[in-house]
Amino acid sequence: MRNGWLVPAGAVAAVLVVAACGSSTSGSGGSGGSGSSSSSGNVLKSDTVGSATVLTNAKGLTLYWFVPDTSTTSNCNGTCAHYWPPVPGPATAGSGVSGQIGVITRKDGAKQATFKGHPLYTYVGDTGPGMAKGNGRNLSGGVWHEIVLTGSASSSGGGGYGY
Repeated sequence: MRNGWLVPAGAVAAVLVVAACGSSTSGSGGSGGSGSSSSSGNVLKSDTVGSATVLTNAKGLTLYWFVPDTSTTSNCNGTCAHYWPPVPGPATAGSGVSGQIGVITRKDGAKQATFKGHPLYTYVGDTGPGMAKGNGRNLSGGVWHEIVLTGSASSSGGGGYGY
C-alpha cells in the first residue's frame, strides 16, 4: 500500500520546477503591469536638495530636463538615455507638486512623463535621494537642469528651471 503513494523523484523535481516557473512568471506579470505599479511607481514628488525644493520621482531621485528637448520630442536617445534614463509615463502628482503633468511618445515608442512641457529624466550619477549631480552639466549634446519647484537653485550648479 505504501508503494502506491510513492512518487518517483524525477516527477517531484519536475513539479517543483514548473511551480517555481509559474510563480515567478505571475509575480513578474503582477508587478510589471501597467495597473497599480505605474501609478505608485511614477508619482512625482517634491524634495529638498541643497537649498532648493526640486521635483523627484517616487524613489526621491532628482528629475531633470534637457535643453535640446521640445514639449513633444525627447532628443535624448541611445547612449544618452542610458546615462539619463527617461521617466516612464504616465505619471501623477504627489504631495507638493502642482503643474501640468503630461506624456510624450519617444522615438522607440515608449511613453515618457513630462512636467510643464519638459520631458523628464533621472541621472545615473545620482545614486540616492538628495543628490543633483547632473544639474548644470553639459553632456550628451546639451545642458541638463534639475526642475526647481521653489527656493534657489541648488549649489551643485545653478540654472534650475524654477516653477
